[in-house]
Amino acid sequence: MADNTEKKQHGRPFAKRESGNPGGRPVGSRNKTTIALESLLENEAAAITQKAIDLALDGDRYALRLVLERIIPPGKSRPIQFELPPVKTASDVATAQGAIISAMSKGNITPDEAHIISGILEGRRKSIELIGTLLPNPFTPPFSFDIMSMVTT
Repeated sequence: MADNTEKKQHGRPFAKRESGNPGGRPVGSRNKTTIALESLLENEAAAITQKAIDLALDGDRYALRLVLERIIPPGKSRPIQFELPPVKTASDVATAQGAIISAMSKGNITPDEAHIISGILEGRRKSIELIGTLLPNPFTPPFSFDIMSMVTT
């Protein structure tokens, strides 16, 4: 019978926040493959770029897409303007949601933008409700009570 009784290590081989390379990867170090590819293309970048442009001008759809993506990168977000009513109470959120839906249905904002704005309004609603639970109601007169009278002995 073979001697396979040595315990195998499971889980983390190092303590938390400690690795086999405590110094970590040096700042500014680069991958060897990236360096090799950049050195191969170093002298040909202008010619390759010109070839892609020529292919795009000749009607190659893939080259055209590549060139356009480099000239005009896809937008991440843009400033938007539309009428949004003031949101001072939790019930105002429903009115503001209606304005968002209206702007989206008219094409003034995209569905993704409407989703983002709705998320912001949801956060506003939660903060309004949280503040309402932490602070006394401003519409009721202040009152006081004796905490000791509430404790039974």
